[in-house]
Amino acid sequence: MNEVDKGETAPSSTLPRNPERQQAIEDFLTRFADCPDRDLLADMMVTICRLAHDHTGRGELKLLSKALQELRYAFKVFAPYAPIRKVSIFGSSRTPIGHPDYIQADAFGRRMREVNWMVITGAGDGIMRAGHDGAGREASFGVAIRLPFEQKTNVVIRDDSKLVNFNYFFTRKLMFVKEASAIALFPGGFGTQDEGFEALTLVQTGKSSPIPIVLVDAPGGTYWQHWRTYVAAELLRTGMINPEDMGLFRVTDDVEVAVDEIVRFFRRYHSSRYVGDVFVMRLASALPAEAVEALNDNYAGILAGGRIEQAPGPVEGEGGEYPDLPRLTLRFDRKSVGRLRLLINDVNAA
Repeated sequence: MNEVDKGETAPSSTLPRNPERQQAIEDFLTRFADCPDRDLLADMMVTICRLAHDHTGRGELKLLSKALQELRYAFKVFAPYAPIRKVSIFGSSRTPIGHPDYIQADAFGRRMREVNWMVITGAGDGIMRAGHDGAGREASFGVAIRLPFEQKTNVVIRDDSKLVNFNYFFTRKLMFVKEASAIALFPGGFGTQDEGFEALTLVQTGKSSPIPIVLVDAPGGTYWQHWRTYVAAELLRTGMINPEDMGLFRVTDDVEVAVDEIVRFFRRYHSSRYVGDVFVMRLASALPAEAVEALNDNYAGILAGGRIEQAPGPVEGEGGEYPDLPRLTLRFDRKSVGRLRLLINDVNAA
């Protein structure tokens, strides 16, 4: 899910500006943590000073310290695998080996490995182990949570260098979302529902980049069929979501359909980000001019102004990432996310 828009931050505390403190921070970073993004490290150190100035309690400081430690280590573990796309797999930890849902998740993990993806699961048993079983240890990440009951690391990922243990659900969930280019949900309990709705909320509100979300039943299963019926009857019918939001996910009981939904999403679409108020979509290959015109004809209603344009490379202010990829640029209204997903589908089909 990768890149998110950098919106307004929380207001700073009343800690006055202190040139001596700022110079001390600069000197410290030069000596012990010199790097190209030193300005962001300096911002973090100023925030630490503000925590002291605000008389933040020890419990809150422990939470922040532990969360930062967990995220730092997780970033380190995932960094070497950044170029490889990954799918986060969610589902019940109670699903036994041999259950149709287990067999389906195993098959899904295996097929994702075969198309050169890696899988991320919660590292427990049930669906989590099934995803790891299918993908194999080398193509698997585990993001485990420490619980007083039920959860234990499965034998596939246990003691692997790609296993990360978390104390907090929120840091763990961040890694599930940040590192994933797709989400696959299998039948599960409250946790699975939470993770599924979280992913849908982030995509629907534009707080994460668009990604494919597949909801996978065993052959002939009804878990996600019933879930979709509920969503249509209680959320769509009452106007709590838009009709296009039903296109943010795909329900299927066929592994090949699920895999195709994910792989096809990246046929031409590569990634996206905002540069100011411009939505920049990176493409694996350029669109024909007539396809760009068709997008303008069909999706003018999601624009805050201007037109959808194609550029041969990075736009001003974007930075140096993926310099060889063409771009589509548009002033997206930031609310018609379901329609944006349809636009991406058309980009991939062109």
